[in-house]
Amino acid sequence: MILFVKLLLAHLIADFLLQPNRWVIHKEANKAASKYLYFHVLLHFAITMLLLWDLNAWKIVLVITISHYIIDLAKLYANPLFKLKSIPFFVDQLLHIIVLYCCAYYGNLLENTISIFTQMDWPLVTAIVFVSFPSAIIMSKLLEGMSSQINFDHKSLPNAGKYIGIIERLFVLVFIILGRWEAIGLLITAKSVFRFNDLKESNSRKLTEYILIGTLISFGLAIITGILYTQL
Repeated sequence: MILFVKLLLAHLIADFLLQPNRWVIHKEANKAASKYLYFHVLLHFAITMLLLWDLNAWKIVLVITISHYIIDLAKLYANPLFKLKSIPFFVDQLLHIIVLYCCAYYGNLLENTISIFTQMDWPLVTAIVFVSFPSAIIMSKLLEGMSSQINFDHKSLPNAGKYIGIIERLFVLVFIILGRWEAIGLLITAKSVFRFNDLKESNSRKLTEYILIGTLISFGLAIITGILYTQL
């Protein structure tokens, strides 16, 4: 485990802390011809060797370095194909982490992977999944009749309300598992403060009632899920 943690730390340092934005811009513009691509790869090699502090690990580090170059180069050429730049970014990071995992557990890769899945807290995974998009869909169905009676005349980010709800339910679930019920009250208070100006400016009783009902349903689903997980 400690080997994987060190490899991941080296990746985070070299990929985020020590990579200036001008390097990223230069790489995107020049791709394989960018000198900063090779500086970046060499930096990964140096940071990883430094954190491992073991010359016998040079083969592992070399594999990581070469794979990092290939993945980064593929990302540079794939970037223009995606409208959302976050997609190639997250795919790139996922591939890097998979390589780090394989290198850290190359001796017993299959056994370790099977062990992770067999020891995983599946009820917790189910609870996390439920309070995300399934709960958002359930809420949209429950509030469907009410939403048609409200005029949303204010501009908002696309799907912002859905993602805010998912995040708040995840927080509530974590607080319940940790036994910090008072934090849920603080979360409700914080949301009320942020919503106060919107409700004040709209001066709409229907909108106020709609938001209040939606908030209570959202918190209620998360609380019920958290109780079921901790009790069952």
